[in-house]
Parts: sequence; C-alpha cells; structure tokens
Amino acid sequence: MSDGALPLAGTAVLLRDGVDGLEVLMIERPDRGSFAGAWVFPGGGVEPADIVGDEVEDARRAAARETAEEVGLHIDPADLVAHSRWTPPVTPPAGAPKRVRTWFYLGSGDSTELVLSEAEVVTASWVRPGAMLTRHGRGEIRLYPPTWVSLHGLTAHHDVAAALVAARRHPPAEFASVRRGRIFLWEPDAAHDESVELGASGPRHRLHTDALPWRYEVSA
Repeated sequence: MSDGALPLAGTAVLLRDGVDGLEVLMIERPDRGSFAGAWVFPGGGVEPADIVGDEVEDARRAAARETAEEVGLHIDPADLVAHSRWTPPVTPPAGAPKRVRTWFYLGSGDSTELVLSEAEVVTASWVRPGAMLTRHGRGEIRLYPPTWVSLHGLTAHHDVAAALVAARRHPPAEFASVRRGRIFLWEPDAAHDESVELGASGPRHRLHTDALPWRYEVSA
C-alpha cells in the first residue's frame, strides 16, 4: 500500500489553562487493540460520515467526532487547528500494527465533566505535558513517538493562547517517519535517507527510544 492510500485518522490535542500552566487532555487505552496500554490523545479513524473530500477536513471531523465518542466532549471541528501530520514507518513499532496516516489538531478544551467510553478508555486526565514526559522517562507509562514529540513541543508554551497562536502562524509539521532500529527519524535528518549512515554528518531530527528517558535530537 502506498502512503497515498493509507487509511486516515484524526487526533484532538485539547488544551486548557491549569493552575500551574498549560494542561492537555490524555486518555489511557485498554490493554488490547492498537496502542494497547498507552496514553494518547483522543482520536480515531476517518469514517464515511466524516468524508467531505478533503484530507485535512476529513481528519478534522474525525478528531471531533471521536473526542465526543471517547470522552464526551463536543467540540466544533472548525475550532481545531491543524498542527502536524504523521505518516508511520513502513515497519511500525510493536502494538501499532496498522499503518494509518494521522493528523493532529490543537484545540481549546474546558472543564466539562468527562464521560468515558468503557470500550476505548481506561481513564482520562488533564495533565501537564512535562509531567507526562517525566513519568514516561521513569518507565511509569507507555507513550508512542508521535505523542511523545507532541508533548515535548507543548512544553514550550505557558498557556492555551500561546500554543494556538504558534500553531496558526506555521503550516502543519510533516512527520514522514523512518524507523532504523530503535531510532525514529524525520526530515531534514540526513539519515532519513536510508542509504545514509546514521552517524553521517548533517542535520538531525530523530528520537532515540533505545533507553529511558528517550532523547530527542534536533539540529538548531
């Protein structure tokens, strides 16, 4: 299957201003199915009712619908800001066997009581992005690279307004993933071209997942 024919999904990265700074809504998946036991953002695959014929809009509608289904929060798709697009490596990590191209959208959440789907969500919580990275680094929770990198990016923002302004100022980031052992690479990393040795000189954009805590290497 070519990348253009990959199934499509949408993910909602919902933010709110907490007492100690920016918080993001995360859910823990059950110990079965895709992303088993991992902490992720609400979202899921595009369904026929979501399709309007444009990839960005189809995934945006899916992100809003899945958020309502999984945690009971009803958001207007138009309020979601396209943030990044993730194309999985040809050989996905264990636990994520299905290759799906996924759009991530930032949006503003609120304190509405969450209503969780028992079939899809073990628990949900508003959390500080840095705190989740710390827990992951201690081996307390499971994250996948797109979630980890997204959380890392959110640590740069002190509040919702700043995160949304930044997202609107820049086009969505493109993450066409290459996996080389336990290292994930994205352009413009020199070794994103698999004919180039990992140790070759050149720009870096890679995530080292061979040991905790994971290490994100990005050229200045």
